[in-house]
Parts: sequence; structure tokens; C-alpha cells
Amino acid sequence: MKCEVRNTKCEKTKSQNSWFLVLGSWFLLFFGVSIANAQNKSTIEAQIDTASIKIGEQIQYKITVETDSTNVVYFPEDQTFSPLEMVEALTIDTTKNKDRMTLQRIYALTQFDSGSYTIPPQRVAINEAPFLTDSFRIQVADVAVDTTKQKLYDIKPLMEVEKSNAKLWMTILFVLLALLVIGALVYWFFLRKKPLTEEEKVALLPAFDRAMLQLKELENSRYLIQDEYKKYYSELTDIVRSYLEEDVHVSALESTTDQLITKLELLKDAGELELEDETITQFKKVLRTADLVKFAKSKPATSVAEQDRAAVEQIVRKTKEALPEPTEEELLLNEKYLEEMAKKKQRKRIYIAAAVLAGLIFFGGAFSMAYFGVKDVKDTVFGYPTKELLEGEWVASSYGFPPIDIETPKVLLRQKAELPKALDTLVASHHVFAHGSYVGLFSVAVSSSTFKEQVDPNFEAAVGSMMATLEANGLRNIIPKQEEFFTKSGVQGLKTYGSGQMQTPEGKNSKKLKYSILTFGGKGFMQQVIMTWEDGDNYAEQIVQRISASVDVKTQV
Repeated sequence: MKCEVRNTKCEKTKSQNSWFLVLGSWFLLFFGVSIANAQNKSTIEAQIDTASIKIGEQIQYKITVETDSTNVVYFPEDQTFSPLEMVEALTIDTTKNKDRMTLQRIYALTQFDSGSYTIPPQRVAINEAPFLTDSFRIQVADVAVDTTKQKLYDIKPLMEVEKSNAKLWMTILFVLLALLVIGALVYWFFLRKKPLTEEEKVALLPAFDRAMLQLKELENSRYLIQDEYKKYYSELTDIVRSYLEEDVHVSALESTTDQLITKLELLKDAGELELEDETITQFKKVLRTADLVKFAKSKPATSVAEQDRAAVEQIVRKTKEALPEPTEEELLLNEKYLEEMAKKKQRKRIYIAAAVLAGLIFFGGAFSMAYFGVKDVKDTVFGYPTKELLEGEWVASSYGFPPIDIETPKVLLRQKAELPKALDTLVASHHVFAHGSYVGLFSVAVSSSTFKEQVDPNFEAAVGSMMATLEANGLRNIIPKQEEFFTKSGVQGLKTYGSGQMQTPEGKNSKKLKYSILTFGGKGFMQQVIMTWEDGDNYAEQIVQRISASVDVKTQV
């Protein structure tokens, strides 16, 4: 038979060849299916290398498309072969012959449960026009075990394992690194002994040495060359007044000329400063000349200005010689004073560093709360159960029979489930696995049941029974909604979701609770995934979305 697709209509050849059609149909059933597109004369063929495997063995599923070289062909992707699992999809092999091309892709499929399965038709698109291959019936056999040679053992009980501290150690490491960086910055900018500038080095010199150095610098300055006499005499008088204030302990900087001379004469008369009258007179002369320059805009000769600087230098030297030697008590007090000043300076640095650190923490926290939100920052710092579940290490596993493939934040533990006596005569097996409780912040449970007879499951009755269970646990004012749900492999089920008021065990307070029930099934079996969480918990919402996206079930027992 030659079958060409013209807008989904096929033409047959002569009727006397009908018996060839029968033989050809059986041949296609076991070894492939061919479809021809009349517009582009395209041929699609699907083949399997075997129709019977043992558990865990692989089937080579091959799709061959012969079409025009200008056409675009789309092959099946992802897990579209359910109930078989796609292990690998090989790269498309392309062969060209003039204006024709042959595309071939091989898929490796397997199954880990014994039974009879049907590989559903696969969708192949040519220029976005869809075509379906035929389905294949596959038999998966158990691996025979000789129990006389191979001993059988009971299932081992669950083992307690220590919680991994890998994430904790990484968090501690990052915190230590952050503290180290902050500490290094605080030390570098506030606590370390910085190199002194030239001005700081001069300021730390003894008063006499500093005065001599400043007078030498004034001698080498360009004030007199540039006729800046006012600056020259201002600096000259400031040098000598600063020296007298530090070493002689008189308020020289804030005193007038006459007041300063009077203070020096009083000290001389009291015997605290052994200066000659000539030295005081000479000093008074220099100060009066400086007053005339600064306030009367007088301009003495350059030689006079240089003599005045030399005179001030002699006055400083004679004043130092006139000062009595400090006693041991004074030296000790001075040393203690210097130590106290050093400690005070160090404390000031520490206070500044602490203030900077507190400011960084405050502004960093304020920025984080403004950008991420107060709740997110609080939950990150102090922790929140559903946030820890969401960001923890998830577990992907299969539960029950028929198996439910699901990814959850924690391993689901087997629960002891007692069925009503009315169902004991109908249900062959019933398995329940769960984490959390309905009255907690978040819970997830899966159940898988098989019936003694090959009957279609009653979804409405199952959902109603689940609602009764929620009510028995304290959920009131339940608002249910329903819609279709598809697993990641395309298996269709029923999604029942909504909200209600959960009464606390004490009966004093209530909280709004949301729930989602995913129900699947076929002849002789039924599967459910039940999730509950607090309304308004964004972390729980993300957990539910991730779990729902990971759900996959078998379509046959």
C-alpha cells in the first residue's frame, strides 16, 4: 500500500491488493509506522529494536524522516515516552541526497517496573505541521532470581545519619572572611600607626628644637625677596610666642606686646626665669617692629628684618638657658601625661572604628531592608522554617506503587494508614508517605493505591474523602476549586485547590491555610499528592510550585 497524506486524507490503491494491506499493517505494528506527506512527499517512520526487555534494559526507539532539504523537522523532546523513561536522546543523524534529506534520531528508553506498557504515539512536526507515529506495546519482564542460591533478606530499617554541616561551614567561612576584610579595613584606616607627615614630625619635636627648625626655614624663605614683610614678621612672632607658651608656660599667643613683656618681667622678678634685662629689651624692640609692620604697614630694611630674626633666635636660646632644670617629679608627671595622651588618642581611634563599623552595619541593614524587604532580611538573619526548606538540599525519589516521582525538601516518611472497613474489600494496597502536619507551616504527602478489580477510580470521592480529613484536622470554611493538571511528562490529572480557616488545637486562634490536591489514576489504581501551607507564606508558595513541577506518575500498573 502506498499512503500519501493530503490534508489528512489517504488514497488507497486497487482493492484487489487488500490482503497485502493486512500483512503490511501487521508488519508496521511490530517494526514501525510510515506516514507520507503528499505536499512535500515526506515519510515518517518509527521503529523499535525489540518489544520485550528485562527490568533496567534499554530499547532503541528510532524515528526516521525523509523529506525535502528545505523543510524544518522537529523531533520529540523531554520525557514524552512515559510510562517508559528516556535515558538518552542521541544527536540527529542527517544524510543529504540532492534535494532530499534523511533525518534519523535514536532514543534510549527503559523501565524499572515489570509489566506490559504502551509507548504512546510521538509527535513529529514538519514545517510546524504535526504528525503522530504509531504506538508500541512493550513487555517488561522480571529478572529471575534463584532463591535456592541467592538468599533473601528483610528490608533494612531506616538509619539515622548525621546532618551534613557542609553548608554551615561554608556560611561560617564567608562570615569569617567578611569579618577579616572589615577588620583589615578598620585596622588600616583607624588603628595602625600611620607614617607621619613632615608637619606631624615637626609638631612632635620638643618646643626648642621645633622653634630652631622653624626659624631656619624662615631664614630660607622668599618672603623678603617678594616684599612680603607682613607674613615674615607674623611667622617670626608666632614662632617665638609658641615657644614661650610651651616651655615658659605663659599665654603668649593671646597677649599683646606690652602684656607679654610684663609677664616675662614678673617671672624674672619671681626667680622663675633668669633672663637679662638686655634680652627682654631686645625682645620688646622686635615685637614693636613686628606690630608696626603688621598694623601700620611699615617696611623696614631687609637687613633689619634679618637682624630681627637672628635676635629672636638668640632670645629663644637664652630663654631655654634661663629656664630651671625640671625636677624628677615634673619629668614623671610629664611622662604620665604623654602616656595618658597616647591612650586617649588610641581610645579615640577605637571609638571612631566602632562608630564606622556600627554605621556600616546600620546602613547595610537599612539598604538590605529597603531593597529586599524587612521580612526577607529578618528571615535571612534569624531564619524561618519554610525558607530553610526552600533553600536546603532537596530530595528526588519515587514513593509507593504505582510509583509517584516527586522532588521534596525532605525525605517523605512512610505513614501507617488505616482504611475504613468499607474500603478493605476494594483496595488491594495503600501506601502513604508524608512530611510535616496539616496544622503546621507546611506539609506534603503522597498516597498510592491499587484496587482488587480493574475499575476506573472515582476522583470526586477521593477528593471528598481528603476534604473530610482536612476538616477532621480543624480546617473550616473550605473553598474548593478544580482544574486540569498535567505532569512534566504530559500525564493528565485533576488539581483541587483552595483555602480555609485552620483552628488551632487550643481553639483560641485561627489562621488561613491553603491546600492543593493532585489526583491521578487509571484502571485499577489511584495516586494523590496533598500539600498544605499558610496563606501569605511566599517561601511555601515557591516550595509548592517546585514540587508540583516535579511530579510525575505512571499511567499503568
